[in-house]
Amino acid sequence: MSGVVRAAWRLGAAAARGRAGRPLSQAATGGAEGGGAEGGGGGSGSREAVEQLVRAHPVVVFMKGSPAQPLCGFSNAVVQILRLHGVEDYRAHDVLQDPDLRQGIKNYSNWPTIPQVYLNGEFVGGCDILLQMHQNGDLVEELKKLGIRSALLDAKKDQDKK
Repeated sequence: MSGVVRAAWRLGAAAARGRAGRPLSQAATGGAEGGGAEGGGGGSGSREAVEQLVRAHPVVVFMKGSPAQPLCGFSNAVVQILRLHGVEDYRAHDVLQDPDLRQGIKNYSNWPTIPQVYLNGEFVGGCDILLQMHQNGDLVEELKKLGIRSALLDAKKDQDKK
């Protein structure tokens, strides 16, 4: 397990210097698709606002920092796991930019830590759960349900040809 996390850290450092500047992230207060974080009956931390963010895209991550510049190791590991699978089209919300959202997402999921990953509006878990899903192959299957083909399948096929 620690080898994957160490690899994710190394990949994250390289990505921060490389193509990570691609705008994958939307700030939590910066209007997600389907309406801004302020809509739906309260502030950005209200249950309605969080629900709107969670359901705005098939893959949603609430993290510290952005995919281009994660500000904690666990957020970085989640970004790297998604990157390993070739998931580039997702919504990331920086909870450090909005304390109401930071508390609101914890209340919404009844999960005390950040990052938090949602697939098709369903709470998956944090870094530890995503890492476990990556290691046991469940993440490939969950992504397939969303119509996302994991890049690891292609990498494995290329490896098998050698």
